[in-house]
Amino acid sequence: MSQAELPRLTVIGTGYLGATHAICMASLGYDVVGLDVDDRKIQKLRSGEVPFFEPGLPELLAKTLESGRLRFTTSYAEAAEHGDVHFICVGTPQQPGLDACDLSYVEAAVRGLAPHLTRRCLVAGKSTVPVGTAPHLLGLLRELAPAGVEVELAWNPEFLREGFAVDDTLRPDRLVFGVTSEWARERLTAAFRPILDLGTPTVVTDLATAELVKMAANSFLATKISYINAMAEVCEATGADVRDLAQALAYDDRIGGRFLQPGLGFGGGCLPKDIRAFAHRAEEIGVGQAVSFLREVDAINRRRRSRTIDLVRELLGGRLDGARIACLGAAFKPNSDDIRDAPALDVARTMHGLGATVRVYDPAALDNARRMYPELRYGTSAMDVARDADVVVLLTEWAEFRQIDPTVLAQVVRRTRIVDGRHALDADVWRSAGWEYRALGRP
Repeated sequence: MSQAELPRLTVIGTGYLGATHAICMASLGYDVVGLDVDDRKIQKLRSGEVPFFEPGLPELLAKTLESGRLRFTTSYAEAAEHGDVHFICVGTPQQPGLDACDLSYVEAAVRGLAPHLTRRCLVAGKSTVPVGTAPHLLGLLRELAPAGVEVELAWNPEFLREGFAVDDTLRPDRLVFGVTSEWARERLTAAFRPILDLGTPTVVTDLATAELVKMAANSFLATKISYINAMAEVCEATGADVRDLAQALAYDDRIGGRFLQPGLGFGGGCLPKDIRAFAHRAEEIGVGQAVSFLREVDAINRRRRSRTIDLVRELLGGRLDGARIACLGAAFKPNSDDIRDAPALDVARTMHGLGATVRVYDPAALDNARRMYPELRYGTSAMDVARDADVVVLLTEWAEFRQIDPTVLAQVVRRTRIVDGRHALDADVWRSAGWEYRALGRP
């Protein structure tokens, strides 16, 4: 397919998903316009600054801006005039005080775009939404777009992993096209031609199934993580070792070892809110019992945080008040600055509230953490926050924390005690260096 034959793309929403999608598609040769109502975000992107941490993306942004194939705007009219395929990539957070998904940003994006759609085009949703959202959005498009029935809606869920988003966009393990016509399928095929040419598996299905895929995938992943953490609770009660248990389970090809990693549990802006929204939506449509187990998956995950604090308390003889605690990690996972529902900061804030002097260090998420939780203290390195600490707690498994020399760290702490909240360290190495080592689900 020549450059002239490539559809012109717009990306509505330039947060984590949208900015990544816009930049990556431009790098593949598409002419892309990214739109956001946040002018500060647009100005940053225009100047070559990615407003979040994602390895490899700043370099790609610089190249695509220089190529002229990528530009950013706050004008829906400009986006509508440009695009043949419009990708909706806005956030769908959890509603305050409820488990339900907040669709206001998705609806606002459609309402902003639709009045400017004057010719045949495809609107493709990538945002994670409850099943049944698409018919409502299609109704809005048909009602508000001057082109009327010539505007079609498709659903193309995203499967990005923070820290690996560039590779997941350019070389995904699958693509899902939820469509209602052959024309819509052809438009999406053209919009992903370089990726499809790599042999990427593609599932072409209906709108409802495409909406369900992301929720179902995240629910399965969350269940696997919470399962091994449930086994950690059993191990703690019986004296068994959950690491050895997980290793034994992983040799079974039916189970596999990926994400069978015990520890502090999952967080971030996707898994927690998606499983809650999925359970809520299932209840709305009368099949809540089918996914009721997700409530327990969520509960197991939440308990990991309080149990990690219990390990710290045990090392301190029963109370945190007055103790100096070093927290290694703030982001919900390594290679990210995302602190949404971050287990690390939840643990740090709770210990602070219980009277401990808590100092936090993270390689990427400190600015976000400071803005959100100014009551905590922060440091410039692992060694800095560990100085004179009574307990060190590893909460995010960054590579630099895994590589810490326990004999060097021992020289700056007050007491050689460590809680490995992520099972990221070699217990034998740390114990042989004189450390009292604790981890969830291990003797």
